[in-house]
Amino acid sequence: MINVTKPFLPPKEEYDRYLHGIWQRNWVTNHGPLANELELRLKEFLDAPHLLFLNNGTIALQIAIKAAELKGEIITTPFSYVATTSSIVWEGCSPVFVDIDPFTFNIDPAKIESAITPQTKGILATHVFGNPCDIDAIEVIARKHRLKVIYDAAHCFGTIYKGKSVFNYGDISTVSFHATKLFHTGEGGAVFTQDAELLKKMAYLRNFGHETPTSFAMIGINGKSSELHAAMGLSVLPHMPELLNKRKVLSEYYHQVLANLKIRQQKIQAGTVYNYSYYPVLFNSEEILKRSIEELNKYQIFPRRYFYPSLDTLSYTGEQICTVSRDIAGRILCLPLYHDLSFEEIDMIARLLLRVQNN
Repeated sequence: MINVTKPFLPPKEEYDRYLHGIWQRNWVTNHGPLANELELRLKEFLDAPHLLFLNNGTIALQIAIKAAELKGEIITTPFSYVATTSSIVWEGCSPVFVDIDPFTFNIDPAKIESAITPQTKGILATHVFGNPCDIDAIEVIARKHRLKVIYDAAHCFGTIYKGKSVFNYGDISTVSFHATKLFHTGEGGAVFTQDAELLKKMAYLRNFGHETPTSFAMIGINGKSSELHAAMGLSVLPHMPELLNKRKVLSEYYHQVLANLKIRQQKIQAGTVYNYSYYPVLFNSEEILKRSIEELNKYQIFPRRYFYPSLDTLSYTGEQICTVSRDIAGRILCLPLYHDLSFEEIDMIARLLLRVQNN
């Protein structure tokens, strides 16, 4: 079976060494030494000044919205995972969808200003498949209209934009460390910010608002992660340079063997060192996409329609229509990509896709 992705698991003895310490200390959660060490190691690896390790990427989004004090309308993208939109609604705000660029698949900054109203408080944009948004254009708009900017950077571990981690842009960036992500902690996530005071606020928010064991600075939730998850992250992190390089090699091989397939690739933002987190292809029609999935499935190959459906079709966001997003969502497919996918398996995937095209 070839799935769209497969988690990288480090050598078991490396993880076991961290587990041994957990058993010795009998300290399993509540800001243990491994969680603190992971935060420090991530800051070093990513050259990020401030981050908080959390229990998942959705909580990261919810904490970011709460910390930025967004109430009212939030401009966002319809082409993302549902957690981006549901977090906005969950926090009592209204998502206002702005259609996407048909080539980068990110929110189209040229369409943002026309969507701004007196009720607009922020922009929540997704770096789709780890490809940075037009950050510079969004920053200009945000400054002009005094809007907060949150980036859903769930796919962005290892992506560099203009010489620094993409996590270092916006008021807050969020990331997922779910097992399907390039870097993972089994379940997990993080928030990033350049603002030390904002970090302090988010630290309260992730721990019930505790200031001391018996006093509370503000309302909060349980956004903490465990030592077991931190141990996985500490075990995976040393392998990241190798994993990033392997995904690049595999993606470049895909480019070669799919050269004759009638598809379009995502346009990567200029100034980016890309992390190759996914391998999306855009077919000429939804019919060809469906036939391709059916053919691959016959051979136990399971790509993913990611992202589908377009989020402007959700029942709980009101009537909003984004024609470009709906079109792209209907024709895009993420092909299998993971660390130990072989060239032979990629060859087989390519042959099957070309067979569909030529029949």
